[in-house]
Amino acid sequence: MEAGWELFDQVVAGAPASLRKGPRGGGRDRDAIVDHVVGVELEMYARKLGLRLPRPALDDLAARAAARTALANALRATAGSDPYPAGSKGWPPRYAIRRIAWHVLDHAWETEDRSDPAPGA
Repeated sequence: MEAGWELFDQVVAGAPASLRKGPRGGGRDRDAIVDHVVGVELEMYARKLGLRLPRPALDDLAARAAARTALANALRATAGSDPYPAGSKGWPPRYAIRRIAWHVLDHAWETEDRSDPAPGA
């Protein structure tokens, strides 16, 4: 998961602000993808783990790193515990890690794919 975050940050740092549109003309640009990934991690995924983390400004890299650290630490704290605690309505830690990693990597790959020049250009 943390390696996925590192990859995502590297891809985003090297991507142009305006990304090539998809085959039907749609798709988000770089900053919208970053805003989506960070928002989902902190507003949805973190809450599935019982955390309430503030959403940092798009350009506040330190706040984003602190929120990700809090999320990773919360997952580490559950290591070896019951994957389905009594009364839990959230996600088991293993599922949360897989889901977060998949989501961030999916958008890193999308950003890479759409950063390339269009075929025939």
